[in-house]
Amino acid sequence: MTDPETVALADAEDRTRGELRAVLDTNVPIAAHLSRNPRSPTIELLERWRRGQFTQLYSDDMLVELVEKFRARKIASEASDRYLADLIMLGEFVFVAPEQVPNAIGADPDDNAILACAFVGRASHIITYDPHFDVLDGDYQGISVLDGLHFLYIVRGDRPPEHSGAETVRPPIS
Repeated sequence: MTDPETVALADAEDRTRGELRAVLDTNVPIAAHLSRNPRSPTIELLERWRRGQFTQLYSDDMLVELVEKFRARKIASEASDRYLADLIMLGEFVFVAPEQVPNAIGADPDDNAILACAFVGRASHIITYDPHFDVLDGDYQGISVLDGLHFLYIVRGDRPPEHSGAETVRPPIS
């Protein structure tokens, strides 16, 4: 006989197996909203998320940071309000207790809230342009850490162009 907790855990694993579940660092929607290029990978990622091609996970800490960053970057309130409303309606909320936040990124402790949301929410990917995440070497607890373009290739089912030896390009967000 199997206990209910074991069954619930197995059900959660079955639900997430093969499904794209991503935590977008705040710099991803900020880059999309600041982009002047309608073909920007970050804009396309948000469009594909709204069409249900992947699940976006978020936590309370991330919502607070998003509001702060949208204001600091002077992004139009209509655009930021729409994104936040869509995130709450279409995204998956992840409750993260303070003791679940790791201390994996020392250079910017706020980034650890993103790691916690991804781990607790059983994300398959963390999407970021933040160089502080480079200390993770592309992986956190089995969760792939990618930039927006490389995650877009996965969402599309594309292959990236042949590696040119160029470094990952991060959009300017200053």
